[in-house]
Amino acid sequence: MPVSQRSQSRVFPFAAIVGQEEMKLALLLNVIDPRIGGVMIMGDRGTGKSTTIRALADLLPGIEVVAGDPYNSAPDDPDLQSSEVRQRLDHGETLPVEQRQVPMVDLPLGATEDRLCGTIDIEKALSEGVRAFEPGLLAKANRGLLYVDEVNLLDDHLVDVLLDSAASGWNTVEREGVSVRHPARFVLIGSGNPEEGELRPQLLDRFGMSVEVRTVRDPELRVQVVDQRTRFDADPDGFASEVAEQQATIAARVVEARERLGSVQLDPDLRIRISAVCGELDVDGLRGDIVTNRAARALAALEGRSEVQESDVARVVACCLRHRLRKDPLEQIDSGDRVVKVFCKVFEQAEPEDMEAFQLALAS
Repeated sequence: MPVSQRSQSRVFPFAAIVGQEEMKLALLLNVIDPRIGGVMIMGDRGTGKSTTIRALADLLPGIEVVAGDPYNSAPDDPDLQSSEVRQRLDHGETLPVEQRQVPMVDLPLGATEDRLCGTIDIEKALSEGVRAFEPGLLAKANRGLLYVDEVNLLDDHLVDVLLDSAASGWNTVEREGVSVRHPARFVLIGSGNPEEGELRPQLLDRFGMSVEVRTVRDPELRVQVVDQRTRFDADPDGFASEVAEQQATIAARVVEARERLGSVQLDPDLRIRISAVCGELDVDGLRGDIVTNRAARALAALEGRSEVQESDVARVVACCLRHRLRKDPLEQIDSGDRVVKVFCKVFEQAEPEDMEAFQLALAS
């Protein structure tokens, strides 16, 4: 069951968010399969990026953790346990368990490496012989979401640390010969405005998916967004009650998709054609192939199917590959449109005349 107590924090419901279907889908797929590698969301200011991410955390079901553990250690999964918890289990101790909401951690722009990774009290470690470790934000984010707004303005070194931890699932802090290692498995979500600078290509490539969000131009949709926000601000609890059934349905689909994911099959022919798309686009490395495969499987699981279809690949391929393309400053075509054109060529589908309409049709 979702942790409904979060309604007290007045989070706008995920089910009530209008538009931005590509962003919402990318976020859902990453919580179904965190191995996809996170989401980079680039777009205009005021397009609901932060609102949607916080709504996602509020949507997710609670997790069981070892009571009092600062790393949100799982009671029954060694890969998600701190060394202290494993030692207690090795000594035969029965650990108390409690239910917690999925952690949602914001990384402020001014954060230091110590704030992110944690600090070791060297003096205490040397004088008392104990590992005096103060956990950082990576520890708090374990088994949850780590959100970095304006990630393109974050120091590159910190971005490297984030991406390394997100990829390995562990955070290691070493100071003066003292080393501490703890689990740090989280869905990394970055957002930013391209007008304020872009990430280096080699860093951008390590985000599993990339989404471009734009300001809604349709007048009726804009009015709908404004009306919903006004109603929510006036009566958060009443508004949440109106969409509670839809919210519960989405949450249940996510839980079922996680359970189904391991049994979803991806036909060898589809895998070959996915790799053909990556080759045709001159995508460096194999991350694009791997992420597209994982995202397509997660989407099939979300849709309640045990086998990936071409339409699943069509819906995720642009998000998985657009940020991995080599940029040509003289080329006018949007990178997502380039991906769609090559997809249509490899999958022998008619190329759409209106790319935006094509994406909207896939999302509906």
